[in-house]
Amino acid sequence: MNRKKTLNDPPGRRARIANYLSLERNVVAASGAVFLLGFGEELWKKFLPKYLQALGASIPVIGLFGTAEDFFDAIYQYPGGWIADRFGRRRAFFIFLSLACIGYLVYLLGPSWPFTFVGLAFVMAWQSMASPAIFAVIGDALPTEKRAMGFSIQSILKRVPIVIAPVIGGIIIASRGIVTGVHLGLIITLAIAAMTFLLIRLINITSEAHHSTNIFGVWDSFQSELKRLLISDIFIRTCEGMTDVLVILYVTNVLHVSVARFGTLLAILFLTTILIYLPAAKAADRVGRRPFIIATFCAFALYPLSIILAHNFAGLVIAFIIGGLREIGEPARKAMIVDFAQSQLRARSVGLYYLLRSLAITPAAAIGGLLWKVTPQTPFVMAGAFGVAGVFIFVATVRE
Repeated sequence: MNRKKTLNDPPGRRARIANYLSLERNVVAASGAVFLLGFGEELWKKFLPKYLQALGASIPVIGLFGTAEDFFDAIYQYPGGWIADRFGRRRAFFIFLSLACIGYLVYLLGPSWPFTFVGLAFVMAWQSMASPAIFAVIGDALPTEKRAMGFSIQSILKRVPIVIAPVIGGIIIASRGIVTGVHLGLIITLAIAAMTFLLIRLINITSEAHHSTNIFGVWDSFQSELKRLLISDIFIRTCEGMTDVLVILYVTNVLHVSVARFGTLLAILFLTTILIYLPAAKAADRVGRRPFIIATFCAFALYPLSIILAHNFAGLVIAFIIGGLREIGEPARKAMIVDFAQSQLRARSVGLYYLLRSLAITPAAAIGGLLWKVTPQTPFVMAGAFGVAGVFIFVATVRE
């Protein structure tokens, strides 16, 4: 016998799953946009150092490319937050995606490696300018106790394509060559970008009225704990930035692993990340952010050291699993940033945080490229030292 539902009836299974995973509509739409465009970019993004090399760039130039990426990542963060606070989240996403598409076209049509630097200036609009807007959407749409899970869902949707796309990209490049393979990946990315525009239209969130506070006022709004988190984070990201663009070169040139097998290693790294996200996020929302941030900072310090200690493919698998564990506390760290930010300055606070962090680590990749000339292992050892310092600074200074 059928009966009408009452207010006391338990929610349906779908509603319970959505509540558990913090699947709020705007969060899903923003995360879905990250998923789609990420799939296209990861077909070729990790292979850009080899692409630059094929176009005639030297190792120091490739290190400089990594530094340029960090530089754009720095200077775009605060303007991205300002645009998101000033014009609204959806309109900001449209602006950032349009700029990125221009960059893909420059990558595709540029005849030599200097054009990749021009293309990078546009491509980074999505990766960097959109980041504060994504943080703000999660902060706007979800309560404090659900934000770590919200960041986990966003991060999973960002990394699922990274498990698949580098393998596909590696196969394409192995069969068609590095230049043609990257060009095919860029064409696919432009097609995916058109679908991403449609998904962004679903975002409809009302944020607090824009306040005309300048950048110094935003800095003054930072709590002392957020400033200390920033300092430790700078050390950790210097550790990452010093070797990020060199990993593929060390694995393929020094250890003589094929590009296709490197794609498999990346898939292992990101699969590890995906498997740990949900349980770690749920625990972080329940017991606190700090233990998980410590764990993720330790993994950052160990990753470059584990790569140079690997002498065969099995050793590299272990190293890339450690690389995947770097994300165990990333949702907790992002949630801590949003927790500390004032709601009316949310996107700009996130933008300023990442502006300062990225500016501080801008020289790291170039320094790594120069240290490579000493020995290929030297930048990895130095990166590990910076990572260990970052762990100790966070443990000693940051409390929830």
